[in-house]
Formats: sequence, C-alpha cells, structure tokens
Amino acid sequence: MTALQIAALLIVLAAAFGAVNYFVLKLPSSIGILVVALFASVAVMGLDAALPMIDMTSAIRSEVMEIEFSEALLEGMLGLLLFAGALHVKLSDLRDQWRVVLLMATIGVGLSTVIAGVGFMWIAGAPLLIALVFGALISPTDPVAVLGVLREAALPKTLETKIAGESLFNDGVGYVVFLVLVGIAFPSGGHGAAEDPLAGAALLFAQEAAGGAVLGCVLGWLTFRVMRRIDDYSLEVLLTLALAFGGYELAVYLHVSAPIMAVCAGLLIGDIGTRHGMSAQTRDYVDAFWKLIDEILNAVLFLMIGVEVFAVAFSLDAVIAGALSIALALAARLAAVAVPVLLLRPFRGFSRGTIPIMTWGGLKGGISVALALSLPDGDWKPLILTCTYMVVVFSIIVQGLTVGRLAMRLGREPEMV
Repeated sequence: MTALQIAALLIVLAAAFGAVNYFVLKLPSSIGILVVALFASVAVMGLDAALPMIDMTSAIRSEVMEIEFSEALLEGMLGLLLFAGALHVKLSDLRDQWRVVLLMATIGVGLSTVIAGVGFMWIAGAPLLIALVFGALISPTDPVAVLGVLREAALPKTLETKIAGESLFNDGVGYVVFLVLVGIAFPSGGHGAAEDPLAGAALLFAQEAAGGAVLGCVLGWLTFRVMRRIDDYSLEVLLTLALAFGGYELAVYLHVSAPIMAVCAGLLIGDIGTRHGMSAQTRDYVDAFWKLIDEILNAVLFLMIGVEVFAVAFSLDAVIAGALSIALALAARLAAVAVPVLLLRPFRGFSRGTIPIMTWGGLKGGISVALALSLPDGDWKPLILTCTYMVVVFSIIVQGLTVGRLAMRLGREPEMV
C-alpha cells in the first residue's frame, strides 16, 4: 500500500470506529476508538484461531507493519500534537508553577527511569542498560490524553497548569533520556555513540535538550514577528502550521530535540503570539484549527495503538511480565511526582489531591509504543514491546476512564500557597 492509501485507510477506520463509539460505547472519543480498534483486532485473531484456514491475522499483521507507527508518530504526528497542546498553556500561568514543572520533568523523569529500569531488570532478568532503556521509554506521559481527560474535571487552575506543563515537558526530556541510553546500550543502533559513553551521553543530552529549546524559541519568535505585520487569518493559520511542521523537521535534521522545540514554539505562539500578534478573529481561527488537528490526529493515533496489537508477540511469560510492569510503571510515576512535591513542600503548599491525581493522571501513550518499536532488533525487543503495550493500554483505558472522577473528587480543594 502507498502512504496515501494507508493514510486514507486510517482516517476511514478512525471515523468508522468513532461512530461506533458514539452510538454504542459512548466513551470519550479517543479512548472509545482505541477500545473499538482493540476489540476488532482481538476478534480477528480469535476468528483466525477458530478457523485457521482463513489466516487473516498474517495478512493484517503485514499491513500493520507497513504503517511504520514509530516513524509516523516520532517524525510526523508528535510535533503537531505537542504544538497543539502547548498552544493552550499560558506562559504567565506556567511561570508561577515553573519549579514544580521543572523538577517533575527532570528529577521526576530520572527517578522514574531508574525505578522502572531496576524493577524491569528484576522482573525480566534483563541487563541493566537494556532495563534502563525500558524505564526511559515508559516514563513519558501522553500530554494529549492527559489534557483531554482533565479538561472536563474543572480543576483549580494551578493544578491544571502543573499537570499540563509537566506532561508537555517530560515528553521531550524522556525522549532525550531514551536517546542517550539507547546510544549507550546499542552502540550500533543508529542513535549515535562515542568512545567515552558517559561523555557522549552528557553531550547528547545538552545538545538535544538545550538545542531544542533554543530552536523552538527562535523559530517561535520569528514567526510571531511576521504575524504581527499580517492581518489575514488564513495566512496566519498557515504560518503556525509551517512552524509546527517545518520546525519539527528542522530540529530532526539538526539533531536537537524536536519535541522540546515543538513545546517551546507552541508556548510562545500560544501566549505572546495570541496576545500581541493576532486579531480576535485570527485567535478564534487558530484556536479552532489546532483543536480540530488535535482531535483528528488523536483519533488516528489511538486507532493505530489499537491495531498495533498485531505487531505484539504475546506469550504467558510476556503477559505476566507486562502485568507486573503496569504496577512498576505506577510505582515509578508515584516517585516521579511525590519526590518533587515533597522537596518543595517546605517552601509552598499543595492541595491534598496533587500527588494522587498527578500519579494516576500520568497516562502513557503512543510515544512509549513508538519508542519501543524504534529499538534495534534484538532478543529483548519483543518483551519490551509487549510490556510497553500492556502498560499503555491499561493506562489509557483504565486510568483514562477513572482519572476524571478522581480529579473531581480530590482536586477541588483549595490549594495552599
């Protein structure tokens, strides 16, 4: 199938499964599409098991592998999704919560990587470096899923900003940590290597993280300056699309963090750009356009996660390891949230619901599956992919359907500052 045919098939299936969810399941749109896609995929595999002469699974699996989920997300969809999410986070709100966001997106990601990695080494018997790679790819949260679910919970503004900011930035930081660890664990895996692994890792981290932030701010500022001189909403919407698409690909070409670039550019345009560079009409069109892009790509992404079950090799041992990995990922997330909060608690107050809401609301998503699929082929890749897939599906369906109620119950207490 050509790329255009694959794109058309994904959009048709996303629309069809979305309609099934709307009329039958009535779940939140993206989660419902994932559930329907999973049900359809499992039904096909069950039919093949009952009637082996049909052998639909092999044909569908070959088509699923053609989609190249990892490349489609990491080098295409992710930039647009992160840019769209960052557009709706105001710098003024983020400035008040920057200490919490910074600690959770740095120390928190590091703690989560180590805890999940050491735990996976114990669960699966994997070498430490391989296990840490799993810890790094399972640490990023899905900001699109998080923001979509919590938007309906009417949280206090401060808690909403902490969750939104942390989920946006830990995606980029987690991706950089993953690249660093893969470069050490798989020297020939194509992510780069150095004669001194630690020095190379430090240089790569600085280049990716700082370079992505600088590039995002520079491109965002240049786009803002151009938009200030234009009063044409269609052209200004096109400029934001060019910034998200072109900036992301430029970051990939320059070997700096494309996710961090997308977040920084989106924050700048979403705050300074909307206040000083757009008319009221342009703001409405930009907001509506990116909300629509967000919803469409999110639907396609969750559909792709659902059909990726065909690419996962399930066995009894792998399923047991995956179930243990779910508990492990939650424990790692708890540490990633609780430690920064406890470090800052002597200097500022937090509402009682901050730790449980941010822990349970740390939904894993497509980026974790994409990173697992991008690993070089080896003995541990099938197990890592299976465990990652089980963690992501549990997170989106179980946590995604319950975190809103948890947030509404615990997150309405006034925050002490």
